[in-house]
Amino acid sequence: MKTIIITLALCFSLSAFAQPNKIKSLKIAFITERLNLNEKEAQQFWPIYNAYDDTVSNLKFNELGKLIHQVRQNYDNLSEEKSNDILNKSIEIENKIHSEDIKLIKKLRTIISAKKILALKNAEEDFNRKMLEEWNKRREQNREQNNK
Repeated sequence: MKTIIITLALCFSLSAFAQPNKIKSLKIAFITERLNLNEKEAQQFWPIYNAYDDTVSNLKFNELGKLIHQVRQNYDNLSEEKSNDILNKSIEIENKIHSEDIKLIKKLRTIISAKKILALKNAEEDFNRKMLEEWNKRREQNREQNNK
């Protein structure tokens, strides 16, 4: 039953894409349902996971996003030297993300089982896939409406 409710919330939350806090709430609900954390686990898990998620989101959407924007805006005018600089910064950011992933796993191993950590990774991927599917569906609906 919880799965149906969460799926419906994902599919029908029209304002979620305009409000990042709603997406985060949906993600928390989705992960909570998937991991089946007990009260003690949840109290320890969420502060660690939220700090990790904030850090990784900042790295992906701000730092990496700036590089992607820079490339898209200036691609035709990028020198080889500047391109190498962007690639090196990109690798550095990806390494930071990987480092954060490792830190998260090390911290979570003291709180939840390895199996639940694997379930977390699956839940994150499933959530992202559902959000992408919803985004694509809405984009297609907008195209259809604009073509009418």
